[in-house]
Amino acid sequence: MVKFIEEVVKTLVDNPDQVVVNVIQGRDGVTYDIHVAQSDLGKVIGKQGRIANALRSVAKAESVKNGQRIFVEINP
Repeated sequence: MVKFIEEVVKTLVDNPDQVVVNVIQGRDGVTYDIHVAQSDLGKVIGKQGRIANALRSVAKAESVKNGQRIFVEINP
């Protein structure tokens, strides 16, 4: 899942070398923490958050498959 998120985000941004996806295990579930360049933040979030919501929807499908909660955070 990390590789998938990383590849999708890299295709959206102007600075793909600055994309970093960290996995944080917590007792509530798994958090995918996406870091991008400040100038690329809007491209990853999208208009009205549509791209961010699409990433969260894919993560939710994965969570149903694995039986654990998955969160997606996007940070500069």
